[in-house]
Amino acid sequence: MNRIKFLDGNTSNKIAAGEVVERPFSVVKELIENSIDAGSRNITIDITEGGEKSILIVDDGNGIYPDDIELAFKTHATSKIEKLEDIYQINSMGFRGEALASIAAVSKTKLISRTAEFDYGREILINGGYVDYIKDQGANKGTKIEVDDLFYNVPARLKFLKSPQRESALISDIVSRYSVSYPEISFTLISNSRKVIETYGNGNREDAILSIYGKSIRENLFSFNQDFGDYSVFGYLGSEELFRGSRNNQSIFINNRYIKNKTIDAAAENAFKSFITINKFPFFIIFIKINPELIDVNVHPTKSEIKFWDEREIYRGVFDSVHEAIRNSKINKFNDIPIDEIKEKTEEKKEYSIPEINKLQGSAEMKAPIYVNVPIDFTQEKKEDYIENNKIGERKLPQLRIIGQYHKTYIICEDNENLYLIDQHAAHEKILYEKYMKEIKNEDVAVQVLLSGIVIELSYEDFIIYKENKDIFENSGFKIEVFGENTIKISEAPIFIGKVQLEGFFKDMLDNISSMGHGDREEIKWRKIATMACKAAVKANDSLSLDEIKKLIDDLSYIDDPFNCPHGRPTIIKFSLSDMEKKFKRIE
Repeated sequence: MNRIKFLDGNTSNKIAAGEVVERPFSVVKELIENSIDAGSRNITIDITEGGEKSILIVDDGNGIYPDDIELAFKTHATSKIEKLEDIYQINSMGFRGEALASIAAVSKTKLISRTAEFDYGREILINGGYVDYIKDQGANKGTKIEVDDLFYNVPARLKFLKSPQRESALISDIVSRYSVSYPEISFTLISNSRKVIETYGNGNREDAILSIYGKSIRENLFSFNQDFGDYSVFGYLGSEELFRGSRNNQSIFINNRYIKNKTIDAAAENAFKSFITINKFPFFIIFIKINPELIDVNVHPTKSEIKFWDEREIYRGVFDSVHEAIRNSKINKFNDIPIDEIKEKTEEKKEYSIPEINKLQGSAEMKAPIYVNVPIDFTQEKKEDYIENNKIGERKLPQLRIIGQYHKTYIICEDNENLYLIDQHAAHEKILYEKYMKEIKNEDVAVQVLLSGIVIELSYEDFIIYKENKDIFENSGFKIEVFGENTIKISEAPIFIGKVQLEGFFKDMLDNISSMGHGDREEIKWRKIATMACKAAVKANDSLSLDEIKKLIDDLSYIDDPFNCPHGRPTIIKFSLSDMEKKFKRIE
């Protein structure tokens, strides 16, 4: 039987590092927060190979007293709090005293720091949690810390890291968010000797946003500000042009601390949905200033989660602030319409009887033509008008006679014994999906040449995703060239997309690829992209001619799997004669 024993400090620090230091991004985040707490006005981050090989952070903050250099690397050593009650009045980024000890336990860490009171600084080198040396050293005021060979002594952790490019993107992301949160600090990020981010540090948040996101995003943002007494909500919201397929462009800051919070996400997104129905995520940067006593920041070792004294109150405040801002903004399509007209637009459509339709058709009272959905008349055609079997390969569906289109959404057909309902949108989705997948595999995607091309400015993170998956885009029918820093030019694209929606489609591809694991096979990524091709499918409420219905069913009959759409929903529902007779109580 094993006896209970104490773990030595170095072992416990390595275990704790698993919570605090998940990857290079975690190291950069913790060290940036230390630099912010030190009152720095300039912070430079220099990484090599995504931070796995080297992370160097230099600031001009207050520095560390010489006698405290070694103590700074002890577990639970901190200058931010003195007693438990201080946790409930936290105004600093850090307070737990775990970060430096955890980082030093799994890397080779060198720190040099000098305070204004001394003419010299002090340097310490820690190798895998053990101090190699401490010595006096000439230094500028502030702190310089270099973290080399992260996880060299815990190699099992290395396999969980993404590619250097993706790790760089994660680091760029957190630097970008803190650049917006602290516009009075000049941030510089250098990756593999290339300057990626540089902000002015002039205190103007809009200048910081411009530096991080670029001109096109800045021009599609509008600000808002609401005060609720115990807390205030302010920030920036994006127009429809900035909506994306992921939440990557959503930032939430509580007292300038970047956090994740589902309540605030839901409040902001629901406020947008009150005005804009779209199956994407809005762009927003939301700041909440609140009394520290009304929140608990000691929820998670990474300090990325927060508890509020009243979640419902925060939800209400964020929803009301965002809702009011959108209502008064240009993206609210009903902004200049009188309230009576808004009511008219949102009321349910009136249903007309056949005599009413005959009376109203063509009159001034009719503001739009009415579509009357009746079965297709076969009187001038053969009564048994079947679709011609003109395809090569095995037919998966029986010969069907078309009865009509119901609700401009479902196609009604029959064979000798059975009734079929076909979801026209789901069916066309599956046809396009299989066609595009085969084109990708055969490297024979039908493309359109764009005369002048489309230039797209990407974020650093999106640019990295594109570079990592360049072959995926090429095999999917895109011809792309780098057109400046973080900018690409598309000169050819799959023909089904169309030029109008090309930029949105391309960014949706980036979002989908980003959401998948780095080790996913190319075929999995192609399937995801092919699924996106379904956006070109006919929609519900599209009126189809008889020829269009014939073509749709004919194409569906010869694909590999005509029975389910790419999302798993059925394309066809079959009713046998006995099913119908049971419904009408003809048989038991």
